[in-house]
Amino acid sequence: QVQLVESGGGLVQPGGSLRLSCAASGSSIFSIVRMGWYRQAPVKQRELVAAITSGGNTTYADSVKGRFAISRDNAKNTMYLQMTSLKTEDTAVYYCHAKRVVLAYWGKGTLVTVSS
Repeated sequence: QVQLVESGGGLVQPGGSLRLSCAASGSSIFSIVRMGWYRQAPVKQRELVAAITSGGNTTYADSVKGRFAISRDNAKNTMYLQMTSLKTEDTAVYYCHAKRVVLAYWGKGTLVTVSS
């Protein structure tokens, strides 16, 4: 079992920055092969924002390339999403996701609102 807890969401102005954190815990955390951040705006499909594999390979949505950076601290079992140059269209609930070979887990989400 894996439990995921996000933190760091909030209200920021366009052009601002924010760092999201996802703390993973549970008996199966060492079986995770990939972690990532997804987001969902009110009237949009949930989409992958960024992902990082157990080997450290990263993937980004085209819309966030150059602005967001995903990272992982293995000692703390924590994944981060550093968001810069935020735009209003980045407003969404951001969800932490962890994948094992077969099973996957979701956090409850943290709201990011980009508005002036």
